Amino acid sequence: MATAAKTVGGAVMKGTGSTLMSIDFEVFGKVQGVFFRKYTVRNSKKHGLVGWVQNTSHGTVLGQMQGAADKIKIMKHWLEHEGSPMSTISRAEFRNEQLIEALEYSDFEVQYDW
Repeated sequence: MATAAKTVGGAVMKGTGSTLMSIDFEVFGKVQGVFFRKYTVRNSKKHGLVGWVQNTSHGTVLGQMQGAADKIKIMKHWLEHEGSPMSTISRAEFRNEQLIEALEYSDFEVQYDW
């Protein structure tokens, strides 16, 4: 019998086998004016995550990501230690990490209002 699959952000998530999570993040350092949001969107979609990212008025990058727990872990590391090629990350904070029943977003995108 075939397992149902759902396509999210170009990745296929099996209906049985992936624990869905949601987490908020804020990244500090030189993260504005260095394409940080663009690379965050690109890497999140590469891992099948959905959510949003935006600059803040106090020079950080804020966002939320949702998807498979193992892919969230990969992106947490990326946000904390890698970032865009020209960024300098001083720290990343993660809040509201929780298991979810279903994804609340259909894509990963940049939000422009702050």
